[in-house]
Amino acid sequence: MKDFSHVLIPILRLNGLDEFCEGDFPHLFSEFADEVVNVNRSMNLTAITEPLSFAVRHIADSLTVSRYIPKNASVIDVGCGAGFPSVPLAIARPDIKITALDSTAKRISFIASSAEKLGIKNITAIAARAEEAAQGKLRSSFDCAVSRAVARLNILSELCIPFLKVGGRFAAMKGEDGENELKEAEKGIVTLGCGNISCDSFLLLGEVEEQRRVIVTAEKITVTDSKYPRDFSRIKKKPL
Repeated sequence: MKDFSHVLIPILRLNGLDEFCEGDFPHLFSEFADEVVNVNRSMNLTAITEPLSFAVRHIADSLTVSRYIPKNASVIDVGCGAGFPSVPLAIARPDIKITALDSTAKRISFIASSAEKLGIKNITAIAARAEEAAQGKLRSSFDCAVSRAVARLNILSELCIPFLKVGGRFAAMKGEDGENELKEAEKGIVTLGCGNISCDSFLLLGEVEEQRRVIVTAEKITVTDSKYPRDFSRIKKKPL
């Protein structure tokens, strides 16, 4: 993506993400953008390929959750898709170890190959369904679980929270309807073992139309009951 870093840096500064404008960060973000756009010609990774929109909606948006991730945390990105927010986070936060989880093997293969090509050492890509992986060895293994644009919060919370250790943090990246999603999901979040629920809203700047974003966070207070997560059909049919 030609001259992408020249587009990206002003966008990051505009959104208060100045710390990611230094050193090798812009170059690595640009290299990953190139990978996404090139592979997107043969694989459906994203509908957003125009440089300005890519900078705002993929890179800057992914980095907004960084402030909610503790230093040296183990992180899982549930439903990572083409690698957002997991790959930008892995680039921007070399202190964290991030697991990118998605049910689509081709996307996971893309993330793994891109990380290897770019020399990103702190990301592991796993192809699995979240509700199955959370009943296996990854259960209760992470300091932080993040997810972006995967499902409504009352469904997403059951897919994410079982991955957390007690004391861990759930951070759901939502659009403008995030507060309303929280109202319908709050009871279930508590049932899954979390408390200290909060909701932060902000504007994602840089395009003609500002994008409203909401990040819902919750702290894991008690162990999640072993019956969760349920089969996805049950989660979808009757959210907590």
